[in-house]
Amino acid sequence: MGLSWSSLSDDIAPSTVLVVGFLLFVFPEPATSAFGAGLLLLGAAWWFYEWDRP
Repeated sequence: MGLSWSSLSDDIAPSTVLVVGFLLFVFPEPATSAFGAGLLLLGAAWWFYEWDRP
């Protein structure tokens, strides 16, 4: 059973969006904080969507 690029990207992409969103959220600029909060919401929703998928 080998790993394919699509399954690997399905596992890593939501976490990457969450990390980037958090970094933008803590950066002290209102525009990046708002964009970071949006990325956090998107990443969390994507993560829950991918949670129990085969």
